[in-house]
Amino acid sequence: MTVLIIFAIILLLVLLIAWGKINAFLAFLIVSIIGGLWLGIPLTKVMGAVQKGIGDTLGSLAIIIILGAMLGKLVADSGAAQKICSVLMKAFGFRYIQLALVLTGFTIGIPLFYNVGFVLVVPLIFTVVYQYKLPAIYIGLPMLAALSVTFGFLPPHPAPTALAVQFKANIGLTLLYGILIAIPAIVVAGPLFSQFLKNIPADPLKTFQPKELAPDKLPSTTSSFLAALLPVILLMLTAVLPFVVVTTSNSAAILSFLGEPAIVMLLSLAVATWVLGINRGIPMKDIMNSYADSVKEVSLILLIIGSAGALKQVLIESGVSQQIAQQLNKVNLHPLVLAWLIAAAIRICVGSATVAGLTTGGIFAPMVLQSQIHPSLMVLSIGAGSLAFSHVNDSGFWMFKEYFNLSIKDTLRTWTVMETLVAIVGLVGVLVIHLFV
Repeated sequence: MTVLIIFAIILLLVLLIAWGKINAFLAFLIVSIIGGLWLGIPLTKVMGAVQKGIGDTLGSLAIIIILGAMLGKLVADSGAAQKICSVLMKAFGFRYIQLALVLTGFTIGIPLFYNVGFVLVVPLIFTVVYQYKLPAIYIGLPMLAALSVTFGFLPPHPAPTALAVQFKANIGLTLLYGILIAIPAIVVAGPLFSQFLKNIPADPLKTFQPKELAPDKLPSTTSSFLAALLPVILLMLTAVLPFVVVTTSNSAAILSFLGEPAIVMLLSLAVATWVLGINRGIPMKDIMNSYADSVKEVSLILLIIGSAGALKQVLIESGVSQQIAQQLNKVNLHPLVLAWLIAAAIRICVGSATVAGLTTGGIFAPMVLQSQIHPSLMVLSIGAGSLAFSHVNDSGFWMFKEYFNLSIKDTLRTWTVMETLVAIVGLVGVLVIHLFV
């Protein structure tokens, strides 16, 4: 009966978002309250569970997400992303133009939220398309595959970061494993898959032709790469150093403090504010206005993540999560595979990778915390599943279709297949690493 109730709750969530077109925050809130009552939580405690879930989730994530949004906005507005693209294009040349774009998408995708990153990289793609007279899909899809992988697999993006916190996974280690899995996923879903797409007609709308900053207005190469990659560098250093250097209790405490994602993002933002802003003569007032605008862009993401935490808390306080964990332990599927399948199913129904990842995380949290499953690998398995089979209920699907001016059929055979390849290769990568850790 417990499993049926959970199935009904998730089905209601899916129907509210996909069929009823209700905002995901409101859908999660409604489903959390109904679910709490249905699962037997006393009337006087239902809203307490909802509020605790929202507070606990946002308490650990709000700082990271907001600082990440500010950093991404600065990287975009300052021209740092454009500079990174131009440097890589010159370094790799026409012959390896796809590789240059993939590295660009991966580099600037790390600090940027997906929608912001998409809007940012599309003009870069069209610059190459118009300049070199190349097929738009062939050039664009590998770059967008790299962008998608960073969103689904790598902290400090919302879903993987939230799952890492929920599962008590080391975020630096999750990032390291995520990069190892990201490389084959990008190669297969990007450059290799795009070889079959050269003849698909795409006529990018003139509206989306790029408006570039003049070269003399761009930041330096060092400043651009430093600002975009500093969060990754700091997270990886603090994760790896304890394994390669003998540490005292004091130095270990310092590393642990510096490795906190909020501290990493704050330090990275401070450096970026100087090198991309103040040092280039941009008034502090203008920088702060840009940061304020960035918070508006991610406010809805924060609300959705918080409300997903409400559903998670309802499942925990009703005791259902414990029962589900016990029942899932009896299923004849590896937990990493099962988590991938559930995340993929929710993604197909709801369309949101973030919703799919956080909903699956709420179901699997007790199992991860009570078993020997590697928490970082569970984060990545769910992240991979949450990217599977993007179709007409996903905003990313429509962004790709409209920007590249494609038919729905061609969008399905390009974008949807690319996202699914990323998900499948991601699962394979997780299972391979599982053999060695």
